[in-house]
Amino acid sequence: MKIMTDFLDYIELERRLADNTVQAYTADMREFFAFLTVHLEGEPNLAALAKLKARDLRAFLTVRRRQGLSDTSVARLLSTIKSFFKWLDHKHGVSNSDIAFLTGPPRRRRLPRPVSEGGVSEVIETIGTLQTDAWLAARDVAAVTLIYGAGLRISEALGLSGDHNPAPETLRLSGKAGRVRLVPLIDTVRQALDAYGQLCPFPLKSDTPYFYGARGKRLQPQVLRKQVQLVRGALGLPETATPHALRHSFATHLLANGADLRSIQSLLGHASLATTQVYTGVDAGHLRKVHAAAHPRW
Repeated sequence: MKIMTDFLDYIELERRLADNTVQAYTADMREFFAFLTVHLEGEPNLAALAKLKARDLRAFLTVRRRQGLSDTSVARLLSTIKSFFKWLDHKHGVSNSDIAFLTGPPRRRRLPRPVSEGGVSEVIETIGTLQTDAWLAARDVAAVTLIYGAGLRISEALGLSGDHNPAPETLRLSGKAGRVRLVPLIDTVRQALDAYGQLCPFPLKSDTPYFYGARGKRLQPQVLRKQVQLVRGALGLPETATPHALRHSFATHLLANGADLRSIQSLLGHASLATTQVYTGVDAGHLRKVHAAAHPRW
């Protein structure tokens, strides 16, 4: 299925989407092409894709719903397919208005559920106690401190190279879609990173990982997520207390302490302020106080 492979190469190599996004697109496209192969009684080619009707796509979405997909997952699946057809039009001149104008279920935007400042402190204090090796304990403390203290995505934190030892004052990161941003590191974060760097038994160079797993390979996200899961169980925190929630907490706590949304947008690496504005729903009480104190009376 060369058409599908070319599209997946495009989103990974040209659009440079995040690994998790590429994996989601890949799974969606495989399901879609497998359905079309049965539905059309043959592997779909450009001519067949151009002739697809809205009812064909609705049939596919109905099958996926019966398999347990939620409205959110269906909306994401439809978005993937529409992106594929947009690429087909641009790359091969294959236009399909039926697909272009198809709409999915309304998506409810879920607000992030941050961890409280006290909860974050407990997570950082506790996570290091779960390891018997001192360097692994320092690694876990450094990783969660970095994610919370600098607002990094877990993929950005674990993707750092070893030449960040000793910890710099500022990180230069390439985030989603290759967007580059500068993120300052406060003393607390740098101290945690340097403590790990001093204990790490593996080389920390430009061509090596910064965060290592126990066997000397790059630390995988699922390992750190598992450690945070153990911590929240020990502390009685909700299941929403994940490494990604620490990034949300970074933004929420900055907002609560007076940072403006534009600055937070820059630190998080969001392309649009609208994405960052999700956090305003988390701390609406603070915004009301700021409004009451700052709005001119007449």
